[in-house]
Amino acid sequence: MNRMKTKISQIISKGLLFAFIVLLGSCNYLDVDQYFDDTLKFDSVFTQKRYFEAYLWGAAGQLPDESRIFGHEYAPGITAGDDIFTVMSSDIFRGSAFALGYVNPDNLRGMNVWSDMYKVIRKANLMLARMDECQDMTALDRRNYTGYIHFLRGYAYYHILMTCGPAILVGDEIFESNLDGPAYNTYRATYDETVEYICSELETAAAYLPLKASIAQFERPTKGAAYALIARLRLHAASPLFNGTSTARLYFGNWKRTYDKEYYINQNYSEEKWALAAAACKRVIDMNVYELFTVSKDQNTPQLPAGVPTENFPNGAGGIDPFKSYSHMFTGDEPFKNNNEVIWGRISEEVKGYTQQSFPQYMGGYNGMGLTQKMIDAYRMEDGKTIEEAMAVGEYKEGPNDFTSGPRDFSDYHLNGNIWQMYANREMRFYACVGFNGCYWPATSTTDGSYRLQTVKYCMDGNAGKYAGTVGSDNYTPTGYVIKKYISSYDAWRGNSSERYEKGFPIIRYAEILLSYAEALNQLTTTHAITLPTGESYSLSRDVDEMAKAFNQVRYRAGLPGLTQAQLESPTEMFEQIKRERMVEFLGEGRRFYDVRRWGIYEDVDSEPIMGLNIAANEFGGFYQRTVVDEKNYRDRVVHRKLLFLPISKSELRKVELLDQNPGYNN
Repeated sequence: MNRMKTKISQIISKGLLFAFIVLLGSCNYLDVDQYFDDTLKFDSVFTQKRYFEAYLWGAAGQLPDESRIFGHEYAPGITAGDDIFTVMSSDIFRGSAFALGYVNPDNLRGMNVWSDMYKVIRKANLMLARMDECQDMTALDRRNYTGYIHFLRGYAYYHILMTCGPAILVGDEIFESNLDGPAYNTYRATYDETVEYICSELETAAAYLPLKASIAQFERPTKGAAYALIARLRLHAASPLFNGTSTARLYFGNWKRTYDKEYYINQNYSEEKWALAAAACKRVIDMNVYELFTVSKDQNTPQLPAGVPTENFPNGAGGIDPFKSYSHMFTGDEPFKNNNEVIWGRISEEVKGYTQQSFPQYMGGYNGMGLTQKMIDAYRMEDGKTIEEAMAVGEYKEGPNDFTSGPRDFSDYHLNGNIWQMYANREMRFYACVGFNGCYWPATSTTDGSYRLQTVKYCMDGNAGKYAGTVGSDNYTPTGYVIKKYISSYDAWRGNSSERYEKGFPIIRYAEILLSYAEALNQLTTTHAITLPTGESYSLSRDVDEMAKAFNQVRYRAGLPGLTQAQLESPTEMFEQIKRERMVEFLGEGRRFYDVRRWGIYEDVDSEPIMGLNIAANEFGGFYQRTVVDEKNYRDRVVHRKLLFLPISKSELRKVELLDQNPGYNN
């Protein structure tokens, strides 16, 4: 570890002069938006606490909005993957532009993470350097601001790493604009060096940040937010793509720093990285601050299927309503700010606005946020079987004449009768997230009967079919499904009194920590002693009881049985369970884009055909037939190793001669 710190110091000393480069193209970064009058001199920012604080939160406001993953994304987002697909404009849905190969060093399509984050980093450095100039700051004020600024700087680097790869580490110093051009020649750190630097910044921040934020300051980072982001980073650094496995060698075996020929991605495997990730997760768990969100059962809660443990949650699925416990976390039916599962999150107008993308056009929406058939198939049956396992024993059917009989009501969900058997008896997260043919849309906020209590159909002869709206428009689902995860039964977009509940977006939540802990433990083959910078010591091994305790909570909350002993005993099978669980649990939260890359399976999963139902057919004329999507946005998709990261823009490369481009992109 000391060698790593020495290397980081060397990289920073080379990278300090980069601090001013990103500012050469524009001076607007110094604007403090609405907080300051144009006549206020910049130096005055650091003379009074109120100006300083406004400058701090103005800088924080330049960080990406993590909830902006559906459209106008800051990074490729959910429409670049294999779970959500849209035919809508790639100018709006930048993830589609990325998957279509339209993003290149000449045109980042607005995803300027690299340059934008260095502007934030320079602001953080200015604040750290000049905070002592504020005479009306108390010692407590300085302590609080120190924590927030280090978090701000670490989180800006985090965004660079996740989207663009290894960063140039700038350090603390501030350089003026009168330096000669050659002074800006510097180079990027390695991936591991960048991870260590970010984790160090977040550890420093955590020492000053509060344990919990008040309701009034809900969106501000806390100690837990810093620790949870460290856990996420450690898991990424341990994963196959970045940890010296054959996958890392396959993808990055030729990617070396031009300056000294050092590999950007470590080519030697280290199991200790998994232990570090497990320890980072365990630290969050041991804080005893967070828990999975649940809603207590009531008279409308369905009976648990056979095989699902009935002990009270978290030891089983008893005492809770699995549908509400998952759904209400996202729909706004329960106050998001009081949710102890959310380690860090934000109230999001973006998410609320993008629920309109899933509503049928006749109900005031755009009807285009399609789920793929792969995503539908990932959901289990209500008793925990996969659809393949259920089909083998006759409990799952998808023949053209296989339909249910009567309706079913449970929790606060109405399941129509006469729906296709594919959608019957599925797990609660399926009903919380999937809009399918014949799905019921309550939209109870409107009093208009034309848009309230609706049954929506996506077949050609349906009310939300391809040509049900504007002929020739792209306001339709190309797969026959839409995502409903953030939509409450109350929400409506058309009709008298139509309105939507406030939506929250979890930047990181406790379910991720639990599943990441299980994933990290699963990779261990021996016992590791890990001591974290805060002094906590852990002895970590592949403990199946620990894995089950963490993983099964997520399953039980969904009303499903936990892992079998056979699954727990096999690292390979356990990894398959983890991959599937993360795909389902974090749908529409932006995690899968990064998961399939860090696992080294991006090319495999994104090369599979995007499937849906036959939207070109009437309901009883072939609609219920698995069909490869026949859309330009699919046919023109590219799968290329360069799409692991965003490119660095040519304008940045021209400024810094030693700045290496990401692999696969031309300078």
